[in-house]
Amino acid sequence: MNTLLHLLGQHSLAVAFVNVLLVQLGLPVPAYPALIVTGALIAQANQSTAALLGAAVAGCLVADIAWYLGGRAYGGRVVRTVCRISLSPDSCVRQTEALFERWGPASLLIAKFVPGFATIATALAGRNRLPFATFVVLDALGSALYAGVAIGLGVVFRDAVGSVLAVFEEMGRIGVVAVVVALLLFIAARWWQRHSLLRELRMTRISVPELAELMRSEAAPTVLDVRSSESRERDGTIPGSIHWAPEAGATAADDVPRDGEIVVFCACPNEVSAARVARGLREAGFRHVRPLHGGIDAWIDAGLPIDRPQAADGS
Repeated sequence: MNTLLHLLGQHSLAVAFVNVLLVQLGLPVPAYPALIVTGALIAQANQSTAALLGAAVAGCLVADIAWYLGGRAYGGRVVRTVCRISLSPDSCVRQTEALFERWGPASLLIAKFVPGFATIATALAGRNRLPFATFVVLDALGSALYAGVAIGLGVVFRDAVGSVLAVFEEMGRIGVVAVVVALLLFIAARWWQRHSLLRELRMTRISVPELAELMRSEAAPTVLDVRSSESRERDGTIPGSIHWAPEAGATAADDVPRDGEIVVFCACPNEVSAARVARGLREAGFRHVRPLHGGIDAWIDAGLPIDRPQAADGS
């Protein structure tokens, strides 16, 4: 453990850079503990905290620019890829777009403080063709704010952090094992949280062919589109679907038959938003509610017709 702390102190800038780089690339590892510790070590050694902050911001920018360029080149596919690989169930296209609609590009200033938002926000900024210079400035400011808070905590509480590190140092190899176990438990908890939601989803979803057949029958289902207005206007929507704001809750479904078939869809690869709305409606007493497997992308890929709300509004 003594060697580990020595290396951490000698290579604080590299540790900060690599740690935030991996976090912003989407790996399920925490960033704040390493930034707080390196901030404390830098302060104890009377070294430059500005250099540490610069290393952390550089790590953020390298990863964020990569996601931005990917989103600019490949659009929604990159955004959905981020959503698919993330271990955070909060990482969903619907929620990210809602924040962008509300705050615009300025949301990048606080993106890294919102669970599941940071990586998707950078890819979405590229997909939405935010000017590169504007993106870099806002992302750099947001990264500086995010890393600066953690480093500042390390500087202010450097004595307390030093005491904790001393305990781990006395523990020797056991201390290293404890750190590794804590990291694995963190990842496992994030994975289980997402797995629990998706396990329920896999038991209840409906396929695109099944929905298309139901819509041709006399007992057509009620179809709820829980994507943002921006997504509906850009990609179109399933004909006859109702635009549904998940934050409205089940109380907004007074006109929806409780015994009828209800299908919910979104743009998330694992239908996270749709699953949450479906679960909320079932808990409110709606008996037959299922998310659409594959969401709007699966519907479009099947060659089925779509409506364009923007064109309809302008007619």
